[in-house]
Amino acid sequence: MANTVIQASNGQLTEMKQAYTPYIQPKLPPGALFSAKKGSITITAYKSGKVMFQGAGSELEAKKWGNSLQKSASSVSKHTLPDGFQTKNVLGSDEVGTGDFFGPITVCAAYVAKEQMPLLTSLGVKDSKAMKDPEICQIAEKIMPIIPHSVLLCPNPKYNELIGAGMNQGQMKAMLHNRALQNVLRRMWPEEPDAILIDQFAEKNTYYRYLAKESDVVRDKVFFATKAEGLHLSVAAASIIARYKFVEAFSEMETELKMPLTKGAGPKVDQVAAQIIKKYGTATLEKYTKKHFANTEKANRLARL
Repeated sequence: MANTVIQASNGQLTEMKQAYTPYIQPKLPPGALFSAKKGSITITAYKSGKVMFQGAGSELEAKKWGNSLQKSASSVSKHTLPDGFQTKNVLGSDEVGTGDFFGPITVCAAYVAKEQMPLLTSLGVKDSKAMKDPEICQIAEKIMPIIPHSVLLCPNPKYNELIGAGMNQGQMKAMLHNRALQNVLRRMWPEEPDAILIDQFAEKNTYYRYLAKESDVVRDKVFFATKAEGLHLSVAAASIIARYKFVEAFSEMETELKMPLTKGAGPKVDQVAAQIIKKYGTATLEKYTKKHFANTEKANRLARL
């Protein structure tokens, strides 16, 4: 069997896991972070940073991730944030919905000045991953009127159209982040942030490569970091608002379909999707989902039982 092995940094592993979310397999080999099956190719990423591509076309698939992955993890430079970053005036951005079969990719950019930090902390702003949706929504409603922000959604029909045209999730996210940041910078003018922090879903060079065709790209004072919600309140606030808007869109879908939906991309999602196919047909399912996820095929199988 043809196979190709590359070495990835932590940031690149995060990006790859998100890109292969629709193809994730439940069983993991010893020491693996994730395993995915995309067509004839099996992708297995290990805690060591090694990523193995197996099957016909594996070399071509591995090359999609760029030559930088040929470097060892230790040789990949890691950009650290300046001292005192947590107390600076920062414009941060984050996204949600990328791993959910139902619902839109939702990106938010939010600006937090150091003078606002005590208030935001008192209102409960923190890493949204530590909170449930009802709490997130309550906090979002309190902070949205008091901080400059921009929220952009990529609805499922548009998402499916872009995927069909050859675009990947990383490209979509880069465009949404860039445009949300631009929106906030325009609203803030003439005030400017001390820095911009993007919750990292791609290596810096890859991110800007995704934006090669954009006429206006935010580059000045931009930093990238994984788990950025814990590094500055601006990203934590952006994550909370993005989640709020995603939940809002999710609720609207449930109202339109007249049935409860399930978040994520697990087996319960397959069952709900099969119910939609039986009740409304596959065209309706595609309107509310990310069509290329493996859930589509699984739901179709269940619907035929």
